Amino acid sequence: MDNHKKTCSCSSCIDKAITRQELDLHISVSENSRREFLKKATGMGMVLGAGAGLISPLAASAFNNEDSLGLSKEMAKSSAVKSGKANRITLLQTADIHSQLLTHDEFFIEQGKPVYKKRGGYATLKTMINELRNENPTNTLVLDGGDCFQGGGVAALTEGKAIVPLMNNIGYDLMLPGNWEVVYGKEIMMQDMFAYNGPKVCANMFHKTNDGVIGDLIFPPYYIKYIAGIKIGFIGYNDPLTPKRQSPAYSDGIEFTLPELNITKYIKLLREYEQCAMVFLVTHMGLAQQVGLANSDLALGVDYILGADTHERVRTPIEGKNAKVTEPGAFGSFLAKLDIVVEDGVVKDQSYQLLDVDPDRYKEDDEMKSLVAKALEPFRKDLDRVIGKTKTPLVRYYVIETPMDNFITDAIMWKFKPDIALSNGFRFCPPLVPDPKTGVADITMDFLWSMLPVDSEAKRGVITGQQLWDWMERELQNAFAKDPAKRFGGWVVRFSGMEINFTIGKELGERVNFIKVKGKPVDLKKNYTFIACEREGDPDTTICRVNGVAQPTRLGFTLHKVVEEYLAAVSPIAPKLEGRATATDAPNTLLTQLMGVGYEFR
Repeated sequence: MDNHKKTCSCSSCIDKAITRQELDLHISVSENSRREFLKKATGMGMVLGAGAGLISPLAASAFNNEDSLGLSKEMAKSSAVKSGKANRITLLQTADIHSQLLTHDEFFIEQGKPVYKKRGGYATLKTMINELRNENPTNTLVLDGGDCFQGGGVAALTEGKAIVPLMNNIGYDLMLPGNWEVVYGKEIMMQDMFAYNGPKVCANMFHKTNDGVIGDLIFPPYYIKYIAGIKIGFIGYNDPLTPKRQSPAYSDGIEFTLPELNITKYIKLLREYEQCAMVFLVTHMGLAQQVGLANSDLALGVDYILGADTHERVRTPIEGKNAKVTEPGAFGSFLAKLDIVVEDGVVKDQSYQLLDVDPDRYKEDDEMKSLVAKALEPFRKDLDRVIGKTKTPLVRYYVIETPMDNFITDAIMWKFKPDIALSNGFRFCPPLVPDPKTGVADITMDFLWSMLPVDSEAKRGVITGQQLWDWMERELQNAFAKDPAKRFGGWVVRFSGMEINFTIGKELGERVNFIKVKGKPVDLKKNYTFIACEREGDPDTTICRVNGVAQPTRLGFTLHKVVEEYLAAVSPIAPKLEGRATATDAPNTLLTQLMGVGYEFR
């Protein structure tokens, strides 16, 4: 990295002058003193919550690792490592675990075909992390990129609280809130996040009062660690589009800002004042936004963007103009490992791997297994209840259309018989694969909570064909905007009763080629009924981001109830890809919204 990139202080690279107050706060954070940090935080009016446990004392001693355990073959060739003159820093990252407590089916693409293997589970993940941490005990940091305490039955029924002891038992060194951390509201988010033992960072989530006044940061913006003879810094960013992507009520009292507000200021603090040898962004913004940021001059001075949100499996870091980008998959199925060789205070080499959390390789940790069982016990009877069966894999990895959401929208169509049934472009939920011996898989209430972790009420509205067309254009823009900052991170909205064809590479307003409703071309002047889930905080005339809906009506049934009734009537089901949504320039098995950078999901 050249000197300008490391220490740039030109006016174009600094958002705002660094105040004395911010420098004081910076000193507190960099010294890792919880007591001193809380004193400064109080002086700045920061509300951190009880029992925050923000900063723990750090071991400043370096560690000479004289072997190459845990290193990639490339790293093992380093002469400094072989000679024992170098230290090694190991960063281990998870993200988007979505409260998947147990080992589960996982989706892979091998030789162009779907393959399913058992992966993940907190007990397996802990054993794996411990083994890797023990290979380099003094100089290993474990990070999580957010979306931990939403996505499963136990999490939903405890508002995330049951997940906290599991994360604490693993012993994370740094935590970032994700876009789904707000699902239970601001106060619960703060209670859960501050119950984590490790430090938390996020530089773009602010307190906001009822009259709209923006206050102080909810979390410290960055974290500094002295390790292996150097300082490294981490700056955190959550997705600034969170209030638009999800039910607006979830984000009440929180103001999300773009990284542009303060990123260069904090990079300058870490590079110039702290003399950090490396600076990392820990982000939950989605791969497209993260690569866009890596190509922006805002990222001058950043080495890596350790990303999350879109559940992408980056196996080779994506080289941006100013930083490298990684993302470690989802559901606790994968663990990213970055090794950094340091010699005499200088970074000499780096090596990155994405590793499977494989139960055949890592025996379950007994202590974690017991903690998971304890978390499950109060809810096991209900969550283990079988509500139906499937003869085909329930999968949600495809960007354009998924069997899982075809099933959900078919259930809505069966129950209410509208013209169109809609489901948001969700990504969470691991697959469910039929047993090869029986030919079916049990759909349990726990799996229903993983598919639909918010049990929203079904809501009906009436829109014109023109409204439908315009809405579809906006939804495609959310998924495929050429400006990465405008992408929501979710996939294409899903539906039953409708067919669409579009071209990803076109501009907003030009992507849709045709829409058919119940097999007939849409009539732009005709009224159509549609049903989707209610989003808390939306105007009554907004349903699933469709604005100006006529005759909005809550139907008195939650989506869970609808799915249960549907399965009771038609199980076993066998959903598959049907061509409900097709693109002229991508297959219906498209697995990423980020194209043209050499990245491949597998």
